[in-house]
Amino acid sequence: MATYDLVVIGTGPGGYVCAVRASQLGMKVAVVEKNATLGGTCLNVGCMPSKALLHASEMFEEAGHSFAKMGVSVSSPKLDLPAMMNFKQQGIDGNVKGVEFLMKKNKIDVLKGAGKILGTGKVEVSADGKSQVVETKNIVIATGSDIARLKGIEIDEKRIVSSTGALSLEKVPGRLLVIGAGVIGLELGSVWRRLGSEVMVVEFLDRILPGMDGEIAKQFQRILEKQGFAFKLGSKVTGVEMNSKALLAKIEPASGGAAETIEADVVLVCIGRVPYTDGLGLKETGVALDARGRVQIDSHFATSLKGVYAIGDVVAGPMLAHKAEDEGVAVAEIIAGQAGHVNYDVIPGVVYTTPEVSSVGKTEEELKQAGTAYTVGKFPFTANGRSKVNQTTDGFVKILADAKTDRVLGVHIIGREAGEMIHEACVLMEFGGSAEDLARTCHAHPTRSEAVKEAALAVGKRAIHM
Repeated sequence: MATYDLVVIGTGPGGYVCAVRASQLGMKVAVVEKNATLGGTCLNVGCMPSKALLHASEMFEEAGHSFAKMGVSVSSPKLDLPAMMNFKQQGIDGNVKGVEFLMKKNKIDVLKGAGKILGTGKVEVSADGKSQVVETKNIVIATGSDIARLKGIEIDEKRIVSSTGALSLEKVPGRLLVIGAGVIGLELGSVWRRLGSEVMVVEFLDRILPGMDGEIAKQFQRILEKQGFAFKLGSKVTGVEMNSKALLAKIEPASGGAAETIEADVVLVCIGRVPYTDGLGLKETGVALDARGRVQIDSHFATSLKGVYAIGDVVAGPMLAHKAEDEGVAVAEIIAGQAGHVNYDVIPGVVYTTPEVSSVGKTEEELKQAGTAYTVGKFPFTANGRSKVNQTTDGFVKILADAKTDRVLGVHIIGREAGEMIHEACVLMEFGGSAEDLARTCHAHPTRSEAVKEAALAVGKRAIHM
């Protein structure tokens, strides 16, 4: 029977990062993975492949619509979808091999099979009808999440697809119906719209991007509509019928009322994700779950079973790979006797569309609800020199600061490369910085990031270029 200091169940970003950090701290570590490849949803059927298709489809659209006005003459681009899917797969393979290399480099044992917790200090690993039991001082559950399903709508990953199937369609659907106006639905919808689909998004709420700043969401919706998206907000899909020619989706107002039927070639179900805990033995061993099926943990990531911890999508909080990574590092350090910590007030979120949307900290709605007095500074990319010369002026930067202390409480950006620009705000907020600090920090010219400085100046009503 093998004995370890730590066994991590799951090798997504949270799990493999946790394992690497634990190894750096001198622990003998093993990871358990039931799938054929390491890396979890993120590397295999989530973040990474979607970014490959987002990039490739953006290049396709640029070649077809933007090159000529820049003085670059090319013939009309032709889509080779199998080649684009191969480009995506090359990215997946490279990242998966990277995780395999990290396991070898850090002398981490990879145990292939499904992991089940038998009790404190014991994990059963089963594959191909065989099982082994490993002993360990500590266990970390990092099993991630699975797609959420709609009752009565059967996903076949061919015509009615989840995010997984939407990454591997064999042809561009003429009409794509996206159920859910969250991050994943809008990203994947934008891929297929650029490649030629008519995209309609149905959302139960009366807005897109639930949880993001309301003003940002409204402007983003207008930008997407200009690009060709159609939205049905405050609506729900109650069923999808198949015939040989089309899918017939029945759509009703969320508040009740007459239904209508919309035809589609592919329906993408993107209504969120749920914690993945199947087969882990949690009920049998007394590991407590909350009402939403998430593993309950204390402030040190410990579950109700001694020596068992949990991180990432399987616990409360935003289902983001970088949140899981930070928790993985923190729990490894806690197990090693150090002071691991995650600042949940400074976790950025990004929508990788064109333009991108990024956010960190509080929204205006959250500050109003909490009764916090705040000031707002905004700066549009139409007034940013770099954006103007590149003719990529959609969007703006918005900074929310405490009215008394000037401490930055939230930053929200729509614009090209917004996902890269958000991180100076994250660093500032980690150090409790003020809008004044940001406004007096020299920014290179000409860059899009100057819009962040200008928004900080605008908090004090002294933006230069507006």
